[in-house]
Amino acid sequence: MNITLITPAPPGSRAGNRATAERWRQLLEEAGHWVAIVTEYQGEPCDLFIALHAWRSHDAVVQFRVQHPHTPLIVVLTGTDIYDHQYRFPDATHESMTLADCLIGLHDRVDQDIPERFTNKLMTVLQSADLPPGPERPENGFDICVIGHLRDEKDPLRAAWAAKQLPQTSRIRVINAGKAHTPEWEQKALSEQQSNPRFQWLGEVDKSAIHQLMSQSRAMVISSVMEGGANVVSEACRAGLPIIASDISGNIGLLGDDYPGYFHVGDDTDLARLLQRAEESADFLGELSGRVTELASRFTPQAEQGALLAAIDKAMAGRTRLSP
Repeated sequence: MNITLITPAPPGSRAGNRATAERWRQLLEEAGHWVAIVTEYQGEPCDLFIALHAWRSHDAVVQFRVQHPHTPLIVVLTGTDIYDHQYRFPDATHESMTLADCLIGLHDRVDQDIPERFTNKLMTVLQSADLPPGPERPENGFDICVIGHLRDEKDPLRAAWAAKQLPQTSRIRVINAGKAHTPEWEQKALSEQQSNPRFQWLGEVDKSAIHQLMSQSRAMVISSVMEGGANVVSEACRAGLPIIASDISGNIGLLGDDYPGYFHVGDDTDLARLLQRAEESADFLGELSGRVTELASRFTPQAEQGALLAAIDKAMAGRTRLSP
């Protein structure tokens, strides 16, 4: 099929949605399809339309459905769609969901977080990650990585703030890799780095540097206040890197209800408790490592490709039933 995939993230962007679009193009082309990624929809026909973002792609979704009423349409629900836009902009967000033949969620709890009338359209596609190089963790020190752009949704300095509560004897250092989305966030990170000896901000780095950071870290913190299914969780699981995560739906939907490494979202003290436990208890750190290793097979490219093709089949079947 000729597939058009629209994303608001432009070529060259390191935004997560651009990475998803590029990865899906590769997976779908390996399956025999042809995929064009666009940031603006010009009305061109295709055999299938995939829209990343229900709200941000709303105009394109409406235009596509008007101009191509018999062509299957998939809408991918991002974290901001589910946990922000459907409440702030319900009419547009829910209209995109209504017009879709299939909705894709990126973690296993999306069905609990959207209106029940849409769950019959929902398919889960867990984002994959390539198998990274093996760990190179130094004997000395205890580095904790935080990987993600500096913006409100990520709560990116939470681990740095928690590290201030650790005892003086702690070897923990928090290293953050991610681009500041605003001058205010850049200033916050620079100020924190200057005043907090346990914190280092690398800024935006390339994929090889991310892999190196993960390989040298003892654990990763994902402290987001909202997530649609963070790809960095997939990467850490594939790397066997222990994860300490905020107890939000988007993290629980990837790691499972009974994962032992959750802290209360936005709670420095609770996060500091888990950081200290990870440093001081080899058994606890080993338990986290074992759990993410068990989950790794869920995040292979083959698993993601299979789920994506199943979602396409659902969209095709749904549009066929509605067509005259």
